[in-house]
Amino acid sequence: MDEPDQLKNIVEAALLAAGGPLSLDHLQALFEEAEQPDKKRLRAVLESLAEDYAGRGIEIREVASGWRIQVRQEVSHWVSRLWSERPPRYSRALLETLALIAYRQPITRGEIEDIRGVSVSSNIIKTLLEREWIRVVGQRDVPGKPSLYGTTREFLDYFNLKSLDELPTLAEIRDLDEINRELQLEDPDRPQEAGESTEGEA
Repeated sequence: MDEPDQLKNIVEAALLAAGGPLSLDHLQALFEEAEQPDKKRLRAVLESLAEDYAGRGIEIREVASGWRIQVRQEVSHWVSRLWSERPPRYSRALLETLALIAYRQPITRGEIEDIRGVSVSSNIIKTLLEREWIRVVGQRDVPGKPSLYGTTREFLDYFNLKSLDELPTLAEIRDLDEINRELQLEDPDRPQEAGESTEGEA
């Protein structure tokens, strides 16, 4: 394909229609083999599109699964009002558990409990697994062979990360302020949240 503007338009339209991230392999597969652009050219087109969207209400961003068009964080508060159903809100205990898995993976439930100083509700692990933010990556070679947990590509995509290397350092985050803003954590006197247990577990 020789027309750079046409290639740019095709890539832009594909990202808009996909509704999720597209990898360079996925984008290449849109074209017949004879006209298939190489990955270097596709990346250049994507970077050019990202520049075109600078300062706009939407952006083109690279995450772990590929590239996607998304609403900018600065305007998401208003755009979210298009949907009557409110997004789920997550407990501090769930977010602390997720953060420990992200920063200390692979890690067992018992090791998380040792660090937090309280037990981890089964509902928390279940919620994180159902969201596909974590997965079992193996078993610790100790009696009982407890499951080892790690984060997933879906976790990276949700938090706009290309890799775990992009996680803020522990020195850069205090408590869970950044994660709380991302997930709109409610006040402590809120109703029961996703991942919380009624069994008294933290």
